[in-house]
Amino acid sequence: MKIMLADSAGFCFGVNRAVNEVENLLGSGIKVATLGPLIHNPSYIKSLQDRGVILVDSIKEVPHDYELVIRAHGVTKEIIEEVKDSKIKYSDATCPFVKKIQKIVDNHSTPNNTVIIAGDENHPEVKGFRSYCKGKSYVFKNEDELKKLIDEHPEIKDSELIYVAQTTFSTDEYKKCSELIKKGCTNVKKFATICDATSKRQKDACNLSLICDIIIIIGGRMSSNTQKLKGVCEKNARTYLIESAEELSDIDFSGCSTVGVTAGASTPVCIIKEVLKTMSETINNPVESSEAEGQAVADSEMSFEQALEESLKSLNSDQKVVGTVLRVTPTEIQVDIGRKQTGIVPNEEYSADPNADPSSEVNVGDQLNLIIMKTNDADGFITLSKKRYDSQANWDEVAAAKDSDEVLNGTVTEILNKGVIAITKGVRVFIPASQATLSRNDKLEDLLGQAVQFKIIDSDNRRRRAVGSISVVLKEARKASREAFWAQVEIGQKYEGTVVSLTEFGAFVEIAPGVQGLCHKSELSWNRIKHPSEIVNVGDKIDVTIKDFNPETRKISLTYKKIEDSPWEVLKRDYPVGSVIDVQIVSLTTFGAFAQIIPHIQGLIHISQIANHRVEKPQDELNIGDTVKVMITGIDFEKKHVSLSIRALLTSEEATAEEEAEDEVPEGTAIPIEELLAKAEAEAAAENAAE
Repeated sequence: MKIMLADSAGFCFGVNRAVNEVENLLGSGIKVATLGPLIHNPSYIKSLQDRGVILVDSIKEVPHDYELVIRAHGVTKEIIEEVKDSKIKYSDATCPFVKKIQKIVDNHSTPNNTVIIAGDENHPEVKGFRSYCKGKSYVFKNEDELKKLIDEHPEIKDSELIYVAQTTFSTDEYKKCSELIKKGCTNVKKFATICDATSKRQKDACNLSLICDIIIIIGGRMSSNTQKLKGVCEKNARTYLIESAEELSDIDFSGCSTVGVTAGASTPVCIIKEVLKTMSETINNPVESSEAEGQAVADSEMSFEQALEESLKSLNSDQKVVGTVLRVTPTEIQVDIGRKQTGIVPNEEYSADPNADPSSEVNVGDQLNLIIMKTNDADGFITLSKKRYDSQANWDEVAAAKDSDEVLNGTVTEILNKGVIAITKGVRVFIPASQATLSRNDKLEDLLGQAVQFKIIDSDNRRRRAVGSISVVLKEARKASREAFWAQVEIGQKYEGTVVSLTEFGAFVEIAPGVQGLCHKSELSWNRIKHPSEIVNVGDKIDVTIKDFNPETRKISLTYKKIEDSPWEVLKRDYPVGSVIDVQIVSLTTFGAFAQIIPHIQGLIHISQIANHRVEKPQDELNIGDTVKVMITGIDFEKKHVSLSIRALLTSEEATAEEEAEDEVPEGTAIPIEELLAKAEAEAAAENAAE
């Protein structure tokens, strides 16, 4: 009898990530509590409890000196908020694929649409992402339940629907349900949320069930993933679900020529090994890989132990070791890995970052996670690599970021002809030049050594290559910044902005990421200018104020002029009524002369205030361009009028004589100052029109 192991069996990425999180905490001496079972595997949960991990049903049960770990299946939005508001230290081990569904529901659900979910409504994963629904939501397990749902709620057919599925939902059942929804519903947004690992696991199990007499599925009975495997296989072969090797004794293998073995996503490697070993010892046959499709892994001379190890190479973790640093030299790190040979980590195998310096980062006594590259018994040492361990350990997480839309942090370490290389979690990510910056004018060289954020836009699992985009993150950040800006913008708000471009009519200033406003040249200075470059240059940092804005067209008017620099403010501050100043005559009228006090402000010297004697025409006493001393006798800031007087500066005797002369002026000849100013403005307008 042959035993065939499915190509994909055991921990999926999400479960492995959660398990590693707990294992790392325990290895660091931290006490751990999990909110519900970490994964759906009783044997593993029991082993964690034996090592001091406690299971709690609410955060109130977490002891103050414990760190809480959120399980792989995730929890509801309300629980996450409760955890964040508490003072409990916690780690979120929710599978990135589950996080992706939570994000989809949160972003697309509204009070006016409906979310329909293919899955088990009692499963913690479904409860978790369903809690992000803002309106109605329904859950169905299969095509029949979906039909019943549509019959009972006919309004669904014409509603706006958001369609998602539990990560472990049956791919065959999903296709049936999708067809039904496609035919019966008119407005559906469908999101592919079934985990790729789940889909492949079910496909491999199905293929195995077609060529085997019996299928053994190893996993927890409460695991949705394991139940789906059972449903896929039992259509084609006798199928048994077991949680441990002890249950094999209840199965009758008589008359069976081929046994297939697969395992749920929550099944540890050690349990798979134990089941395979027990089966092989009982049946006395070697284990084969399903990939061989009937070709024996072991030939007639291969022992059972060799055959078993050969079949479990993909599951074996013996090549990973922990080394304690003994010595750091300029070329290598010497470590103790618990074997008679000395472990050597060459500097080039220390980190994917070429700028990393082991001599400054590693100390004697430090522990490093390593992979054995080569054993040289003759020389008595083992060559190890930290770089490859980091790459293998983190690759799945980096690759999963493509589907989960996660933003990764990294450092640019190399500049290439067509892009840059960024290192994140020990993994090299290529970022094309077109994805590295927001503008083609930005230099790639400026990114060298810089910390950057990016998203994975493509990955090749076989070659372990990933392509990232910095510009995607920058564009999203700009969009978020714009929305935040327009949510609170008000006239009068002040910003420090950057001049990004100049035109004949003004300067465009960026006052927030992705938000620009126009500062017209008339708003750049109180003085008249011909071009904005007289005041500012591209790249200048300037303080501006919101003068006006249109939320519909999203146009913003800015001013660079400061109120304290206004000529009228200068006049108020430096030239109060009674001030004696020198002014220049700029124009003459029939009723007086206009003189410039300071730039942009002129005052009127009425004909009666030009001299201490009667003046027939201002031209008899003054000429344009003359500089004369005057007193400011009145200021109307509201109407922006200033009254000046030469006469007020004359001696009291002269002033008295002038007063006597004025008494001879016939009644009715006095003209109010407002009329004189209005007349002056009309004359000035006529002169300008003539010019």
